[in-house]
Amino acid sequence: MPTFKLVLSDPMSGRARQLEIKDPVAQRFVGLRISDEVDAGILKEVIELPPGFRVRITGGSGVDGAPMLPNIEGAVKKFVLLSEGIGFHPDKRGMRKRKLVRGNTISDQIVQVNAVLVYPKDWKEGPAIPLGDKEVQKLKGGEQKTEETQ
Repeated sequence: MPTFKLVLSDPMSGRARQLEIKDPVAQRFVGLRISDEVDAGILKEVIELPPGFRVRITGGSGVDGAPMLPNIEGAVKKFVLLSEGIGFHPDKRGMRKRKLVRGNTISDQIVQVNAVLVYPKDWKEGPAIPLGDKEVQKLKGGEQKTEETQ
């Protein structure tokens, strides 16, 4: 019974929402790979999105904190010699280190899945992920303060 935290990013607004996904929705993600696209309708139990949207998988991490790499095939976990990129940021130039990473396929050992919304080509409205109550209050509060100072 997989359970994921889905970090869904909205490129139009620049915001991300963290959603908890449980069975049976989580079962639909098992077996997908990085860069696969699925219809956003599978998330209708978790978040309400207009029809026509798609979700592209961009990465994730496992229960041990190891990041998923797109160039390692399968749902494997292995040690790889890294010099840069995902999972390793060297302190010195030329530094390399053997790090634990996961493959590009989602399995039940994955805890977090990173994804981005793909908008339909004819979308003319605003961002699909609405602002939260706190964000709306901050915007309204910020507008009132600027009006008072003038």
